[in-house]
Amino acid sequence: MLWAVLLGVPVGTGLQLWQPELWSMGAYLAFMGLGAALVALYRYGVYTPMPCRTWALPLLGMTAVALVAFAATGLRASQELQQRLSPALEGQDLQLRGWIAELPRRTERGWSFVMEVDSATHKGQAVQVPPKVRLAWVSFAKQDSPLRHDLRVGDYWAFDVRLGRPHGLSNPVGFDAELWMWQQGVHATGHVREVKGQGATLLESTWRYPVQQARQTVRDRVLHWVQPTSAAGVLAALVAGDQSAISRDDWEVFRLTGVTHLVVVSGMHITLFAWMALTAIGWLWRTLGRRWPGLLLAVPVPVAASVGAVVLGGAYAVFSGWGVPAQRAFWMLAAAIVLKRSLTLWPWPVQWLGVFTVVLLWDPWAMLSAGFWLSFIAVGILFATASTPWEVAHGWRQQAWNQVRTQGLISVALAPLTLLWFGQFSVVGLAANLLAIPWVTLVVTPLSILGALFAPVWVVGGWAVQVMQAWLVFWAEMPWASVMRPALPSTLGVLTVLAGLLVVLRVPWSWRWVALWLAWPALAFAPPRPAPGTFEVIAPDIGQGTAVLVRTQHHTLVYDTGPPQGSAGNAAQSVLIPLLQKLGDQPQMIMVSHADADHASGLADLAAYVPQARIVTTFDTSELGLKSQSCLAGQRWSWDGVPFEVLHPTPHDHAQGKSTNALSCVLRIGHAGADVLLTGDITVAEELDILSRTPDLQVHGLYAAHHGSLTSTSPAWLNALQPEWVFMQAGWRNAFGHPAKQVTDRLNERNIPWFNSPQCGALSWQSASPKIVHCHRMHQKRYWLIDKSPLN
Repeated sequence: MLWAVLLGVPVGTGLQLWQPELWSMGAYLAFMGLGAALVALYRYGVYTPMPCRTWALPLLGMTAVALVAFAATGLRASQELQQRLSPALEGQDLQLRGWIAELPRRTERGWSFVMEVDSATHKGQAVQVPPKVRLAWVSFAKQDSPLRHDLRVGDYWAFDVRLGRPHGLSNPVGFDAELWMWQQGVHATGHVREVKGQGATLLESTWRYPVQQARQTVRDRVLHWVQPTSAAGVLAALVAGDQSAISRDDWEVFRLTGVTHLVVVSGMHITLFAWMALTAIGWLWRTLGRRWPGLLLAVPVPVAASVGAVVLGGAYAVFSGWGVPAQRAFWMLAAAIVLKRSLTLWPWPVQWLGVFTVVLLWDPWAMLSAGFWLSFIAVGILFATASTPWEVAHGWRQQAWNQVRTQGLISVALAPLTLLWFGQFSVVGLAANLLAIPWVTLVVTPLSILGALFAPVWVVGGWAVQVMQAWLVFWAEMPWASVMRPALPSTLGVLTVLAGLLVVLRVPWSWRWVALWLAWPALAFAPPRPAPGTFEVIAPDIGQGTAVLVRTQHHTLVYDTGPPQGSAGNAAQSVLIPLLQKLGDQPQMIMVSHADADHASGLADLAAYVPQARIVTTFDTSELGLKSQSCLAGQRWSWDGVPFEVLHPTPHDHAQGKSTNALSCVLRIGHAGADVLLTGDITVAEELDILSRTPDLQVHGLYAAHHGSLTSTSPAWLNALQPEWVFMQAGWRNAFGHPAKQVTDRLNERNIPWFNSPQCGALSWQSASPKIVHCHRMHQKRYWLIDKSPLN
């Protein structure tokens, strides 16, 4: 019966997380009451025939708990939603007072930190803002650089700020920033407005957040003692749970070699720390017992050691950031200790499901993260295959074999999941982990923890990290280090996961052969492409910039490569390349309209990803070490029955030395009636010039030039082209005011539907269905996504 009750929590929680919009609090309270009534019915029950009890009572219990979990999660979400910033306060000058509540992180030009708000005013009047906001404090002027300040957790500051509701990019792949901020309880983001040194004042230092202050002290000491920074970043991640000092290149190596789980505080690290605590406390208690024998009679050594291990293990989990893997390890450790001390034996599925439930009760939205599932499934596989951490191996050969076997089981079983979520898995992961796991477990992690007591130990720990990094780089540089596959449909994904489980579970070998047949469709899968003579356009959500994919039956063109994105690198790294991987695409051509950063910043990274692609631009790319061809009007080609034609610029435009915007490459794709025009950042003058050379030009879909700026999309342009729809790629609440109200008014006056990437997210359109424009944000609605104004 217990398993059915425990199963109700993830069922009810999962159903609520899939709600596109929240219901009223009254509706959730009604469901809570219904669930409570069913719980009472289950507990005190009505008569049921004996044959039905084996299924009716468990089903009733699961349903009752699921209703309560569904309602409880909905009520929590409703309370969170009420804390969001009012749209009326977005972009307003506010004065905030409050404490720095979490570890502040240095950026290239300043700081990023979370502030717990004590008070907020607007023009001298008190206003209500979310209790927790995330702020960026940056400056382009060296004399006013916020880096001159040393931000500390617990400091009480007064800031002049501008806030906005949390916003993230909405794409078929990539990081969901809005969900992440929702999980963190952050319901407003913004920046400090420091002008000539004014706008930020430290009022006092406090001891309000002792754990976070201790974490910052340890992190800063690690970064001070250890060089290079890459090694210090790994040690800081292991001891304090802060991964901000780990570079993008290092993360790439960890990803290719499948050791990412080793550089975040996971269940393995918590278990190791608890084992160290168990050993140390047991030795200390025995030593004290020799002097005070009554101590051992009052509290036996096993009890003292077990309780101490749980307490210290929990303290390390909290100190390291209390992530999902740490939570899972702590609760599983606590459950194992309690059951052992109470002489109670629960089957491992019940223990596993119990901890699963506890973590969801603490953080329901953890269920939406890949790390949550990878962590629990890995532990479940260890239980199911009897490869539990407390198995005793006699002799070094047996220990080595257990290590190889365990890592092999985990690698095989999780490979389908990593393919499903990330589109790739590490081929060299097993070999890399065979040395990395014991090295990190037995050397690096103990040194990182002991360094908190005696800092010079961190220097040795840094050397140990460099040894590990050299080993991982060796494997990462293998040409076959990882396998990338297109994103799988959900049906094939489930079959592949079942195949992985069949391989590792203790089932007859005849069943394991079935796994090959289950996995084969996924391995052979190729995403559908447009039919001959048709094409598809995908404009991902990349912020303030331009990037478009054009796909025909056998070819792909990338038009522009997007803007820089701060710590995320650029749009090519964070959006375009993952999207190409998901689609299984290798572009044959990269066309960059002009040299502005919001169109060309990702060119070098994209060219490195697809070195065989032909590059067509309107500027010199030799400084990037790339060869390119000039984009000139009159260039034409056909891919799979789809015509492509460059309409601008002409050789005369180049000779005149026009601005980069005026030299933007303008590309028309498709046949009349089902065609699209990509326009870069051309201005009204270029629009009129194109019309003078092609007076009969009309298009079905138009990408508004310069992100909907007032300098483009003139009345004459719209009257001539007569587009069926217009799309503008622009950043949410961007500083330029794109798209301009005058432009959207022109479109509304002509009854032309228009779409803007902050409201639409990634846009996709197919020439085979020219009347349908698909907006990712509109079709993937979730209640934590901020509500924006209508598209038009």
